[in-house]
Amino acid sequence: MQPIEYDRVAEAYDFLSSRYELNPGVAIILGTGLGALANTIQSPTTIRYADIPHWPRGSVPGHNHQWLAGGIADTPVAVLSGRAHLYEGFSPREVVFGVRVLGMMGVRSLILTNSSGAVNEALQPGSLALIADHINLQGTSPLTGPNEERWGPRFPNLKNAYDTGCRRLAREAAAHLGFALSEGVYAGVPGPSFETPAEIRHLQRVGADMVGMSTVQETIAARHMGLRVMGLSVISNLGAGLADGPLSHEEVLSAAQTAAPRLTALLQVIIPRLAEAGTT
Repeated sequence: MQPIEYDRVAEAYDFLSSRYELNPGVAIILGTGLGALANTIQSPTTIRYADIPHWPRGSVPGHNHQWLAGGIADTPVAVLSGRAHLYEGFSPREVVFGVRVLGMMGVRSLILTNSSGAVNEALQPGSLALIADHINLQGTSPLTGPNEERWGPRFPNLKNAYDTGCRRLAREAAAHLGFALSEGVYAGVPGPSFETPAEIRHLQRVGADMVGMSTVQETIAARHMGLRVMGLSVISNLGAGLADGPLSHEEVLSAAQTAAPRLTALLQVIIPRLAEAGTT
């Protein structure tokens, strides 16, 4: 059985809290190609993951692999620019290490961003979509093994995994900016290969609208700790068999860069409202 990671998480928390004085109520994890938001942070404190005790050190292109704290739209935030993935060989508990640290810091609302492939053909590359729910096809969970009662219950409820109120705020913010925000079910798969056409057809039948290789483990850990979760996907490509030509990581990065300005604008509207909602 995997060991409880509380002491290691606490050591990382102590390291970070000794280096800045902010108390962020909102945090963001930035997915593949979405690190541009970090450039909008006011008075940032930046720390490389490699310098934080026990922090998983991912190696996927399109991730900056650093912790930032500062302000977005004059609201204190913590930002994880890059994440660890199961397909890199990390355990589920390592994948959610950053989420655990955020929970210990007192973060109440967590925004998870990612790049995902469209399973529903109504979702077009370069667009943004809210995650309404997920299907865990990764074959694992960060809660497997002994439960850490200081973090949460043995059997957390995931009925409202992607918070209804957070999603409403996101739709209102998108309307304020003049664009519609699609919504759908995210299927989390292990990766790292892209899906086959047969797998895309299977995902359509089981009710998925988009597919990716992250986010699900983080959501489970966040809800275990009582954090509200908002999930935002950049649709990077159509799934295999839905468009001509092979898929590539470069295509994912290109779509993320195209969508980044709209995502950044959306988050700058959402974050102050989310922080205010989290205090009521």
